Amino acid sequence: MDTRRNPLITVSELKALLDHSHPLSLLDVRWRFDGSEGLSTFRQGHVPGAVFVDLDRELCGQPSSDGRRPIPDGDRFAGDMRRHGVRAENPVIVYDGADSTSASRAWWLLLYFGHSDVRVLDGGLAAWYEAGHSVEIGDGHKSALGDFQSQPGGMTIVDADTAYAIAESGTLVDARSRSRYEGEAKASDLTGGHIPGAVCIPAEENVRADGTFLPVDQLQRKFRDLGFCRAGIEVGAYCGSGILATHTILTLELAGVKAALYPGSWSHWISDPGRPVARGIRPA
Repeated sequence: MDTRRNPLITVSELKALLDHSHPLSLLDVRWRFDGSEGLSTFRQGHVPGAVFVDLDRELCGQPSSDGRRPIPDGDRFAGDMRRHGVRAENPVIVYDGADSTSASRAWWLLLYFGHSDVRVLDGGLAAWYEAGHSVEIGDGHKSALGDFQSQPGGMTIVDADTAYAIAESGTLVDARSRSRYEGEAKASDLTGGHIPGAVCIPAEENVRADGTFLPVDQLQRKFRDLGFCRAGIEVGAYCGSGILATHTILTLELAGVKAALYPGSWSHWISDPGRPVARGIRPA
């Protein structure tokens, strides 16, 4: 039986842990596709005790035939996490600016590589500020070396062929915007469209305007109405390069649905000109 805890933590719950000096690792994973967030914003203010994690350097491998932002090497990832103080027996809390887009990537990777207790701060730093809590300025405190080791396999991944099979016989979620799903090509993609049979459920539609996730009962109704809860159905998720899809997987987990990640996502799919591409609208 899967005993994994709620993947989210509230600001009040985190504050209580910090006030009582509960041993934990607190990772700031602020990042945007346009490069507008990162270490500079961390230095301007972060949750006390947090350390900065660079998504592009520490949560992604080098662009390759596996995709634009592939899963990093396990030993390298574990080494980075040890440097940030991550210990196997202590909980890890991850957060970003608000909507959990990049925090979800850290959450997924830590679980995939074997950590058993990882949660995302719902609403991120924006929610921390909204609650009136103070922040630290500067580079943060250097963490004592952790002991985290890489044990891959804690989350399910699928390759291109399996993702295509899920799109045909189960439900494959495309977490990108509707315009990209329908065929708009970005400079980073060159080819627009989607995997035939995939349904478009933009990740941004799973959170409120303030970045907090929709209530669990609302998410459950949403995915039940879309047919996700049918017995025996396989569910997978992909996006442009493997970031947004982890946000969708976290959302589905909140609703009680387990989903596999296609890590290479669209950037890997279109690397083979022999793979089919669909365009236009497919009703969810």
